Amino acid sequence: MPRSTHPELHRTERIGWLRAAVLGANDGIVSTASLMVGVAAASAGSGALLLTGVAGLVAGAMSMAAGEYVSVSSQSDTEQADLVRERAELVASPESEHRELASIYVTRGLTPELATQVAQQLMAHDAVGAHARDELGISAAVSARPVQAALTSAATFAAGAALPLLTAVLAPAAQLVPLLAGTSLVFLTALGALAARAGGAPVLKAALRVAFWGALAMGITAGVGRLFGAVV
Repeated sequence: MPRSTHPELHRTERIGWLRAAVLGANDGIVSTASLMVGVAAASAGSGALLLTGVAGLVAGAMSMAAGEYVSVSSQSDTEQADLVRERAELVASPESEHRELASIYVTRGLTPELATQVAQQLMAHDAVGAHARDELGISAAVSARPVQAALTSAATFAAGAALPLLTAVLAPAAQLVPLLAGTSLVFLTALGALAARAGGAPVLKAALRVAFWGALAMGITAGVGRLFGAVV
């Protein structure tokens, strides 16, 4: 069989780490910037503001790592339980499993005769893999990887949180709030565009979506900070 001369670039294999990376970096920028904007709006001093930013970075990174690990581990446990059940069914009733797989291919457009042949050949090659992919929707590209998700989320959260923290260190005190909010929106827009490009999605739509929600979060937090700062 001749080799294909039509190379294709697919990005499905990036779904796991890309989702965790975008979520971590976005949450790092939004939560840390919003926290610092809220504290700054309450007329806190520069020392308290930086301490707030550092505490938010550390706590957020640990929270992201723990949350991602637990949630993705739950997904992984469910996948493994389904695979164990599928292996048992293949041993107990291989004919029924063959008919089930063939019926899936019929619903996808194959004739019953061809679907039966395809199911037979795929099950002879890798019965569990065929059922995992076509019946359960589990594949190597989208399978759960808890450790990868946890480490990626923690690292990207810390990287995202470091950006508004660095802005707070360098910005003049008089322009701190607008500079912090403005640079954070620039970072968020760039992140949305970069993530969209890496995933092959529309760049402008993703960038505007991330910027909108980031601006909303910072605006609400600044309002709360100003309200409680005025009360104090």
